[in-house]
Amino acid sequence: MTIDVLKGRMPDYAKDVKLNLSSLANDESLSDQQKWGTFLASALATRQADVIALIEEEAADNLSADALNAAKAAAAIMAQNNVYYRFVHLASNKEYGTLPAKLRMNIMGNPGVDKGDFELWSLAVSAINGCGMCIDAHEAELKKAGFSSEQIQTSVRIAATVAAAAAVVDGEQAAQVEIAQAA
Repeated sequence: MTIDVLKGRMPDYAKDVKLNLSSLANDESLSDQQKWGTFLASALATRQADVIALIEEEAADNLSADALNAAKAAAAIMAQNNVYYRFVHLASNKEYGTLPAKLRMNIMGNPGVDKGDFELWSLAVSAINGCGMCIDAHEAELKKAGFSSEQIQTSVRIAATVAAAAAVVDGEQAAQVEIAQAA
């Protein structure tokens, strides 16, 4: 399992991250499609190349081609929407909230997989990107679709753990560059 390779990249100080990767990879509160789509969308949201590659390889073993594409699409559209809607939410001038976004978001209406799964992945990416307006919107859609609070929380736990793993990998790579430059 490539998730094991990622866990192997976690130094001793990141033991909790390593343990969380294990427990979440084995979590049964989400279907495999929901779980591995969340892992992949979250990895893409971190922008950490090694984490993306390792998780995408694992996800490819657990997702159909359509689900793999949809998880990537969730990360892509949320990269756009999280910036826009975070601006709308944070801007002092509330007029922006009354204006149409005028951004193409067709994938959200027809993601090629179960709409609830796509919403779950979008929520995870929104949590990583820190868009409160998007988090609220996706959580409400998930509740309407019948997702439990535990399932919703699990998607965000995956996002948090993948983001932490990416931060550790980035930090370790930066330290190695520093050591090499100092030599």
